[in-house]
Amino acid sequence: MDGGTSRGLTVFRIAAGAGAATLATCVIVAVAALGLTSGGADAEESRGESLPSALAVSTIPARFLTLYRSAARRYGIAWEVLAGVGTMECDNGRDRAPACRREGAVNSAGAGGPMQFLATTWAEYGVDADGDGRKDRWDPADAIYAAARLLAASGAPQDYRRAVYAYNHAWWYVRDVLAWARRYRGGPADQLEEDFDAAGAGLLQAQTSTPVRFIDGARAELAPGDGHLALIPADAPFVVKAMIVAGNELQDLPYGPEGHPDPLGATAEDCSSTVNYVLYRAGIRPLSEIERLNPLAQSYVAWGDRGPGKWVSIYAADTPTPHVFMVIAGLRLDTSHAGTDTGPNRFENGPRWRIYGSIPSWAHWSVRHPPGL
Repeated sequence: MDGGTSRGLTVFRIAAGAGAATLATCVIVAVAALGLTSGGADAEESRGESLPSALAVSTIPARFLTLYRSAARRYGIAWEVLAGVGTMECDNGRDRAPACRREGAVNSAGAGGPMQFLATTWAEYGVDADGDGRKDRWDPADAIYAAARLLAASGAPQDYRRAVYAYNHAWWYVRDVLAWARRYRGGPADQLEEDFDAAGAGLLQAQTSTPVRFIDGARAELAPGDGHLALIPADAPFVVKAMIVAGNELQDLPYGPEGHPDPLGATAEDCSSTVNYVLYRAGIRPLSEIERLNPLAQSYVAWGDRGPGKWVSIYAADTPTPHVFMVIAGLRLDTSHAGTDTGPNRFENGPRWRIYGSIPSWAHWSVRHPPGL
């Protein structure tokens, strides 16, 4: 990640009292904290393999959980990291997208199957794990064993961060995979809190002076009586939480072009520098890239993957007036307010959380989303 701080801040802090479940959701754990330890009478633990947590058992389909563990043993890696990849790619086989489930179907990038392999990568790492005479990237057994093989060839178990980054070149993806891995690894609840205190806070991306408050569920909401504070949904991925915190940091700024080309520390932000700032703070776009390209509203018409995302959607237009805004966990972050907001910020310009019953219809929007979100 690029260096630099925003408004003198360096690390996101999770509010005290959020509870063990929220802490477990938010923790991003270093490879050292993921280290496999032996101990106990269980055979898996005695050979250094962690047992699945209650969350893993209850949310990962039994076939996938068995495949993750057997493939990880075959290639000498942590099954929970492999499961984290499977969660991010196709929700452990439950994602209904054709590219995840239908033989021969691929997404816009050409990836297919439950572990989302490109044809070129599959040609190098594909395996016939189930012995049916075919190497099929849409077959869960073949795909999961191939993913384990790719991680091992890319640095696991010595360097899981490097291995996961080789799988998908995005540091936010690495953080989320390792977060899922930590949640899937069995351990007492108090250990989760200890891991958060010891490792999680130091690995969260940026500090903030704005309040960090959570709400149950998967949708962000405005705090009662405070239109400048979005409550962070506990069920959202870490990168989405980071985006909401970044949006909260911008709420007092007026509209203006000062955020170009560097949106950090600006005294005003326009529509595109607002999006640039949030994507940087969440680790999705490097600051060096933003400074070099200076993305404007029309730059986002073709950026990212097509269509709305599960968690984040970016709406961009180049006519009749260039404009761009984001919807993050159901809450719109937008500099446009006249006629497009009915919430507490409806008379304020600049980047604000907007409340409106539908997407503003004054432009023909190109709808995109950050890959994986």
